[in-house]
Formats: sequence, structure tokens, C-alpha cells
Amino acid sequence: MTLKQQIISDLTASMKAQDAPRTSTLRMVKAAVMNREIEKTGELDEEEMMKLLRSLVKQRRDSVEQYEKGGREDLAGKEKAEIEIIETYLPQAASREEVEAAVSAAIIETGASSMKEMGKVMKGAQTGLVGKNADGRMLSEIVKAKLGG
Repeated sequence: MTLKQQIISDLTASMKAQDAPRTSTLRMVKAAVMNREIEKTGELDEEEMMKLLRSLVKQRRDSVEQYEKGGREDLAGKEKAEIEIIETYLPQAASREEVEAAVSAAIIETGASSMKEMGKVMKGAQTGLVGKNADGRMLSEIVKAKLGG
């Protein structure tokens, strides 16, 4: 069963169970998938689905940050709940230690020594974390710390 089929199946199950928050989130995910397929004019493969789901999680995290700054804890809570639902379809998140190890390996591999080479290190670290769901913000912070930025 593909990821898209799994999401549609779970959407049907949540509708039958009358789980409104989960149904709402899965409908939004399904709509995002359909929109991306229309843009691409074809089916999304598993990697593109993962990328889309990561993008949706990132959007929600940004929204949580904005809502918390604005004192809207009710809306921030709703976004956090959506993040939890979407993350169930993503691979297990990479731990901080795994990200640090990947960054160290990328620095050695690229021979980077300054912040000017941050892009190379980021790309190398992401390659080392393929199959894991690595938080881009945490990755960026670790690269900056290790390159002395």
C-alpha cells in the first residue's frame, strides 16, 4: 500500500469513527497531495510524498511559532495536533546525535572549515540522513555551531 493509499484509507476510517480533528487534517493532506499532482501532472512517488509531508509539518511549525508570539495558544495547540497526525506518516525523526554525526562526517568529507562552505556541509549531511526525517532547523544550527558561525 502506497503512502497516498494509506492516507486515504486512514481518512475513511477517521470519518467512520467521527474523529473530527484527524479527519480535518487528513483531508488537508489529501488536498495538498492532489494539488501537487495537478502541478506535476502525474502521480507523486514516495520520495515526493515524503517531501510534501515534511513541507506541511514545517508550515505548521512556523504557524505554531507565530501563534505563540501572538498569544493564541488555542490555535497553536490545533497546529501542534496536526503536526502529530502528519508525522505518523513520516519516518522516525533523526536524533540530535545522528544529525551531529552526519554533520561531522560531511565536514570531513567536504573539508569545510568556514561558514562559506555551510551549503556543502548541509547537502552532505542531508545525504547522510537519507531515510530519516531530519529537522532542517536543527541541522542548520548544528552546522553553524560546528563551523563556528
